[in-house]
Amino acid sequence: MKRLALVMLAMTTPAFAAERATLANGFLMDCHHHALVDGKVRLYTEASEKNYIEFAPAEIVGFETAPDIAPAPAAKSATASAGDWHEAMADAGHTHNIDVALLASVVQAESGGNPKAKSHAGAQGLMQLMPKTASQLGVNDSYQPEENVRGGATYLDALLTRYHDDLPLALAAYNAGPAAVDKYHGIPPYHETQAYVARVIREFNRRVRNRQTSQNQSSNGGQ
Repeated sequence: MKRLALVMLAMTTPAFAAERATLANGFLMDCHHHALVDGKVRLYTEASEKNYIEFAPAEIVGFETAPDIAPAPAAKSATASAGDWHEAMADAGHTHNIDVALLASVVQAESGGNPKAKSHAGAQGLMQLMPKTASQLGVNDSYQPEENVRGGATYLDALLTRYHDDLPLALAAYNAGPAAVDKYHGIPPYHETQAYVARVIREFNRRVRNRQTSQNQSSNGGQ
């Protein structure tokens, strides 16, 4: 039995991020688009503009096209890499007793499944490991899917242990660092981190539901 159960968290995150805002506190936040309304900068999470987060102009340093990742590899290489990292997730999940759906959700949020992804801050690979963290985890090449996923799963396992299997706290620490979580005794009041936690948990829930539906259909079909 996996260490994590289905987690529900209702927070709005963009279905598709077209822009990335750099905040004055050093964090990044993805949005669909932005606009200046009544002296506030609104980061819209979807094209319909029904949902948005407001900031004072001074809280935003600038915008760039999102995601900030390296170009995807050629189709043949991408297919091979996908096979590599799916197998790597299965192995890492088994080793650390972490649901593969959770690892896949982190990969989706961190890199969109691009093993060559590199963030504005310098994080690398599928699970976006910072060079110092990767070195501490024994990862020699963060762009190698197996190494990256092994390192990322090891780090996530350590965070889950540190926060007593509290998934939102572990994810917040993965995104903003344990020091920030400890400082605020919970998820830090950073919009980027709050959106990240919600995005991963939403994707995790979706994957678990789809898996359960498939299992139920297979079970019913076999009767």
